[in-house]
Amino acid sequence: MYGYSIFMNRDLNEKDYLYIDKMTNHGFKGIFTSMHIPEDEASLYKKRLIDLGTAAKKNHLKLMVDISGQALEKAGCSIDRVEELQELGVTGLRMDYHISNETIAQVSQKMTVSLNASTIRQEDIDELKEYKANFNQLEAWHNYYPRPETGLSRESFLRKNEFLKRNSFKVMAFIPGDDSLRHPLYEGLPTLEAHRYQHPLSSLLDMESLNIDHIYVGDGGLKARTAWQINQYLQEGELVLQATQATNDFAKVLGEHENRQDDARDVIRSAQARFNEISEINPENTIERKKGSITIDNCEYGRYMGEIQITKRNLPADKKVNVVGNIIKEDLELISFIGPGQKFKIEKEKNND
Repeated sequence: MYGYSIFMNRDLNEKDYLYIDKMTNHGFKGIFTSMHIPEDEASLYKKRLIDLGTAAKKNHLKLMVDISGQALEKAGCSIDRVEELQELGVTGLRMDYHISNETIAQVSQKMTVSLNASTIRQEDIDELKEYKANFNQLEAWHNYYPRPETGLSRESFLRKNEFLKRNSFKVMAFIPGDDSLRHPLYEGLPTLEAHRYQHPLSSLLDMESLNIDHIYVGDGGLKARTAWQINQYLQEGELVLQATQATNDFAKVLGEHENRQDDARDVIRSAQARFNEISEINPENTIERKKGSITIDNCEYGRYMGEIQITKRNLPADKKVNVVGNIIKEDLELISFIGPGQKFKIEKEKNND
């Protein structure tokens, strides 16, 4: 499942509601929010939680709330009365080490409980079993890390997830957004440090390759262009890449493509392009092919004339290959996820927010 974050450090406004509608239309099914932000006034949370819960119910979304006992009580709520939270639209609670395993087990009988993935030990699992926890409603959620250099390493992440999967937990992790970054650092909210400054879709695709069950955007927003790219992937299974023009033949590469099943090491090869009816292509702009170059084979390549490729790495100039365009810098990371049979689309660069 895919989700995103809405933080309660202020009242929801029209922009927030539009964002919720947009993300719902893009295929996202869950909202994450937090109720223990120290710089905020906990007494305001009740109204904000009601507003967010109402929006979640309207859009048929899961709503996971990260709690601390004190903030919950100040807001007039309690984990002893989860039915009231459910009426507000809350479908799950994220509980940390300060809440006893006995309480966690009791709440799991009534709603989904997510535990801190990094701190779950075998002793906790054994104790939860003793207290008759409903493991069908227990999940392991990793943290996000606002401070640079503090996100998890890939190696430790994989080791922990192996343990969690072995014990039948569904695992969740955060990827960074690229808009409305979280104050006060504005450095992204990833689980993996390697994802901190990556394209959000690149991070999402990487998490999918690691068999993560739930992937949430940690930050408060996605740029319109990024949200569209993610929508095209989630809804159509297609990676959309924007590119700049280098020659007049650039128009020939625009549109939908599919990488060949026999995936090449150095280039992405459009499966259909060479078999389209084309006019003579003369040598032009036969320059060095840097990573992300979009090329068309010219007449010097004989029967290969018209083949469209995207380079996965820097390649030397070839008098038989014309460079007609270039994938924009922001989308270069996505190239590595175009595997055998993957659909992709090349669009001319737009001015996007």
